[in-house]
Amino acid sequence: MAEKTPNIEPSWFEVIGDEFQKPYMNALRNFLREEMKQHTVYPPSNEIFNAFWHTPFHDVKVIILGQDPYHGPNQAHGLCFSVKKGVEPPPSLINIFKELHSDLNIPTPNHGCLTDWAKQGVFLLNTSLTVRANESQSHANKGWETFTDNVIQKLNHLRSFLVFILWGKPAQAKISMIDSNRHLILTAAHPSPLSAHRGFFGSRPFSQTNDYLIQTGQSPIHWSLN
Repeated sequence: MAEKTPNIEPSWFEVIGDEFQKPYMNALRNFLREEMKQHTVYPPSNEIFNAFWHTPFHDVKVIILGQDPYHGPNQAHGLCFSVKKGVEPPPSLINIFKELHSDLNIPTPNHGCLTDWAKQGVFLLNTSLTVRANESQSHANKGWETFTDNVIQKLNHLRSFLVFILWGKPAQAKISMIDSNRHLILTAAHPSPLSAHRGFFGSRPFSQTNDYLIQTGQSPIHWSLN
């Protein structure tokens, strides 16, 4: 994040490249520079924009919206809810896999890396792209939300027949940015153990997503992980 314009995938740069020159982004860049001097920040700098690399703009079919990255060691790598292979899946991801099994009878994966989803068009976006170690929401309201709101609005206006999966109240606060006549919006409780039993389990987002993709002439997502 130290450079003026991050090296992001070209199709995304065409759509959101102007954001990197705006005052709020300069302020965010300065904030992150100071944070990284004093604290451990996740994910590593070279992985902050991983979601944009793995899922080019014109390949997006599904958006899963998270809040901020995991704040434990070696967990966050730029895709919401995902951890690298070899890292124990956090509780929210375990619950996502439970719902996946219940919905589509897909066996629980032996790892928590969701890169396979991202490469098929599942855009795994957090509303904040960085976090201080061990401090959830520590980079909230520093500018990331302005950036990611713009990303959501660009997807809404420039694409059609997308699936927006919004788990929990912070994600559902973005509904006003999404045209439900152009896209499918799926909402449920957050998969966190604190709320999963209040409407996440049994919500069947994976089968609903694939049904909509097929109905709109798109190929479904293969939700099983290799």
